[in-house]
Amino acid sequence: MVSRMFRIETEVDKERRDLLRNRLRETNTAASPVLRALRTTPDAREVPLHIWALDDSDALVGGLVGHTWASWLHVTYLWVDERHRGSGLGSRLLARAERTARGRRGCAAVRLETWDFQAPRFYQKRGYEVVCVIPDYPPGITEYTLVKRWG
Repeated sequence: MVSRMFRIETEVDKERRDLLRNRLRETNTAASPVLRALRTTPDAREVPLHIWALDDSDALVGGLVGHTWASWLHVTYLWVDERHRGSGLGSRLLARAERTARGRRGCAAVRLETWDFQAPRFYQKRGYEVVCVIPDYPPGITEYTLVKRWG
């Protein structure tokens, strides 16, 4: 075995990030028949899903940002202005995203992450199951990954 020296750098580099992502995608596709088959379907692309709640003056009072990929909806952000919490707006935003993902995009499930002080119980009341708990991420906070599968 030949020992080589490598220079290791720590810097933000979008070009290298994109190159790395592409190489990882190629490596994973070559290694997995499931991912290889997925690459030839419409589900291979991440498709953004954004839903906004605006008040009478068109001010943002809530929203959901996520994407669909491989027949899954991934909710990245769900936020409701403090003045409107408890009004059902968060439930309406989530329900709209779920309907869009299931109906128009053919998704079979949804996943998201939330912290202990945010909304794990909110999601559980809506049929989400905790599949992962990471204590102290970040220190003093617990992160939850939740999943909801349809039919």
